[in-house]
Amino acid sequence: MKWSFLLLYLLFLKSCINEEKIFDKLIIESKSRTYKIGDTLSFSIKSIVDYDSIKFFIDNTIIKSPYVFENNILGDKKLIVNLFRDGKKYSLSESVRLLSSSQPTLYSYKILNEFPHDIEAYTQGFEFYKGKLYESTGINGKSSLREVNFKTGVITRIKKIDKQYFSEGISIINDSIYQLTWMNNIGFIYDLKNFNLIRSFDYQNSKEGWGLCNDGKNLYKSDGSEKIWKLDLSTLNELSYIQATTNKTILKKLNELEWVNGKIYANTYQFQKEVVVIIDPLSGKVEGVIDFSGLKQKVDQIESLNVLNGIAYNSTRNSFFITGKNWSKVFEVQIIQK
Repeated sequence: MKWSFLLLYLLFLKSCINEEKIFDKLIIESKSRTYKIGDTLSFSIKSIVDYDSIKFFIDNTIIKSPYVFENNILGDKKLIVNLFRDGKKYSLSESVRLLSSSQPTLYSYKILNEFPHDIEAYTQGFEFYKGKLYESTGINGKSSLREVNFKTGVITRIKKIDKQYFSEGISIINDSIYQLTWMNNIGFIYDLKNFNLIRSFDYQNSKEGWGLCNDGKNLYKSDGSEKIWKLDLSTLNELSYIQATTNKTILKKLNELEWVNGKIYANTYQFQKEVVVIIDPLSGKVEGVIDFSGLKQKVDQIESLNVLNGIAYNSTRNSFFITGKNWSKVFEVQIIQK
């Protein structure tokens, strides 16, 4: 009877083990959940049962404790533990934040030239391609795709976008123009020669469309969050993302994008100052901050005047062209270190 009772008790005990509580918690030894490159992460688990094997992951890479952050992608991430027992997998995770180990370099600007800009243009995308300037403008019922003579401000070609769409950033590659819309979860591809629509594409995890640029092989898309998504050029699928990260925080509301010499230049929408950040596309590290304070005061001060939101790099002139939503001017500038 004693053995029968003991067997029944063990079976009852086993049935009472909550599979979600197969182990109590994932323990991170440090009280802080914020780390920098070079810091050490020490961790362990508190288990209530025996297990067959256990694996720890960060950035989809198997790691062991203690773990030193070295060449990781920056930003918010998950430390994940997978415990295997009786052919089943049980998982727990803890959030950690990895910041840059160095401050961004600070830059200012020098104005080289001033050119006229359509004051009705709610600028969303701004890009040079083969010496010509192209612009995407927003607002439902006013959205457009344009080719502009940058010296005179004259619109040489324009395609008006259906009023149901609020146009956003553009990028041009292989004689095709890629244009985002804001909240419609759709983007469009046009033939550069005639602005005819080639096809559309849907967003995936990035639910909104803000800024767009390319490195000649892939597209990079901002969605108003801290994330910049890398898109496969042929399928437009989202392959991965980075988070714009400084030594102090992760930046949000990244807007208009420009790819220049292997770096992503991103406008920060409605930030405390009119700044553009320079981001490493591999790690997300914010390597530089360009302070464009004062430019907005140099344009016509109208009621609808809005934020800086136009970055176009002219490789022939080796200069940047900067404008904003409903700005009356485009500024050709040289970036200089403070």
